[in-house]
Amino acid sequence: MKAITTAAPLICSFVFLGGCASPFHASFDAAKYDKMSCVELNVAMGEVAKEMSATAITRGKVAQTNIPSWLWGGRRVASTITARQSAKIERLRQQEAAIAAARRSKC
Repeated sequence: MKAITTAAPLICSFVFLGGCASPFHASFDAAKYDKMSCVELNVAMGEVAKEMSATAITRGKVAQTNIPSWLWGGRRVASTITARQSAKIERLRQQEAAIAAARRSKC
């Protein structure tokens, strides 16, 4: 019974992080950045940077988690979450590059 009570928070956190790391988020539209003002582009760049930082911190926490060997599939879940977070960071980098290109041409 004690093993179940100690595993419950870990399993719940994996389910929570797995849902947040879903690869089915909407993609960005680079054309919308051409219509934004310099101030709006700066705000968008800050929001993307903040989200990228938060995602990287979460990815690091999951990667450094000490998963007990008796938790079946725990390492596979952690590696899947880490891969999803890496893919999200890559999408955010592309979005940041699109914003930076729009800023260079406008501001």
